[in-house]
Amino acid sequence: MSRLNDVGGMHGFGPIVRAADEPPFHAEWEARLFALNAILMQRGLYNLDEFRSAVEEIEPARYFALSYYERWLMAVEALLARRGVAP
Repeated sequence: MSRLNDVGGMHGFGPIVRAADEPPFHAEWEARLFALNAILMQRGLYNLDEFRSAVEEIEPARYFALSYYERWLMAVEALLARRGVAP
């Protein structure tokens, strides 16, 4: 079953264009979130499958309105709330 972000091979999304000098993170908070997510998974709060599922559970209109790392942030927030770590 395909989920919202399963667009590989689908038509209409166009090619991914990336500048040769594009940085991996466009803001410092994105790098911090990347590191935080890795630490939370290493500590066993959740695993990669749970993280991916949390990203895919974002409501479609919201999903497409968010940037890549904003989706990550929503997923991490949702997982921490489910675990009772954050409200």
